Amino acid sequence: MRRYTIADVFTDVPLQGNQVAVFTDATGLSAETMQRAAREMNLSETVFVFRAEDPNAHLRVRIFTPTTELPFAGHPVLGTAFVVGRAMGSN
Repeated sequence: MRRYTIADVFTDVPLQGNQVAVFTDATGLSAETMQRAAREMNLSETVFVFRAEDPNAHLRVRIFTPTTELPFAGHPVLGTAFVVGRAMGSN
């Protein structure tokens, strides 16, 4: 499986806030594999990050709960922005 980060969103205190798992390189993962990983994480949401296909965008994300894919969710997007920003060297 791929590397992932669990981010605590809406807090600066570890192990508090809303947790989200972020897979920063989901290239090549099928929807079935992402759903299975989200089920195993058993958090409210798990995010998978891809390079964007749209030339006007940098990244594309897919968000899964343990049971289904979501079109959008707020705290997972914020958590993903934090994780990706950190990976790119931004504070």
